[in-house]
Amino acid sequence: MEMRKLGPESPEISVVGYGAWEAGGDMWGPNEDEDAIVEAMSASFDAGMNWIDTAEVYGRGHSEELVGKAVSARRDQVLVFTKVAPRPAGTGFRAAQVLQAIRGSLARLGIGHVDLYQLHWPDPRVPIEETWRAMGEVQDEGLARSIGVSNFDRPLIERCLAVRHVDSVQNRFSLLDQDDRQLLPWLEDHGIGYLAYAPLAYGLLTGAITMQTEFHERDWRSGQSWNMPTYDQFFAPRVRERHLRRIERLRPIAERLGTNVATLALRWVIEQRGVTGAIAGSRNPEHTRSNAEAGDLALDPSTLGEIDRIFS
Repeated sequence: MEMRKLGPESPEISVVGYGAWEAGGDMWGPNEDEDAIVEAMSASFDAGMNWIDTAEVYGRGHSEELVGKAVSARRDQVLVFTKVAPRPAGTGFRAAQVLQAIRGSLARLGIGHVDLYQLHWPDPRVPIEETWRAMGEVQDEGLARSIGVSNFDRPLIERCLAVRHVDSVQNRFSLLDQDDRQLLPWLEDHGIGYLAYAPLAYGLLTGAITMQTEFHERDWRSGQSWNMPTYDQFFAPRVRERHLRRIERLRPIAERLGTNVATLALRWVIEQRGVTGAIAGSRNPEHTRSNAEAGDLALDPSTLGEIDRIFS
């Protein structure tokens, strides 16, 4: 598995990491077999992934508990990343709340520190300077080795930088969602790592989803139980059909390279300048092993250009 530095003072990470949002279960349908989920996490480590990303709001802390089980026997081999969220979903962004949140996460994870602690999304009600100073205190106390932000744009990142260095940014990025292409070189120039979440567009870019695919009513992709703008961007019928037409054009490229659509789409993300790693989550151990294959796939400039023309 290819490795990259998250930042100048941050650890090396595998270019593919395990995302534990689905493990929380609250927005992806019920967790019917939690042992299989822990097995999927363990399979990611066996396949070369050396980090796992979770958050306090994933399943109201349940994802962190499952991550704790998965890493308990190999904490010295696996980096653990988690996040604090604004109220009411999370503990909150006031200084005291951030310190409360990290201690709660560490208790659920069963570890003494996390390797990356992140702000999950912005909170306009709390000055980011107050929150980021609190994140610095978390780092100074040794509760987190690195600190970062998620779902932040450049102006907010610059406000954080005026207080303390930002080690990483975790934003949504995939062939179907390329808004950060202009941000990535700027982050690289400032020594800030980038973690791409939803690099497979919530499953669309696996090549396994069709117009006939039905999701559990408690899976947000069904559009039945959760009012999420992301549904309209990716899974509303007319939009899904348009996405799938382009995704189907990846299939002959993947076959020519001896791989599959998911691995190809994931590797495209990793190949973009400024991307440190991509977060790929699954509750299926076999899917996890397949995702790891993107860490070794090589794409030449001609192939990258071919893919770019499809999704331009």
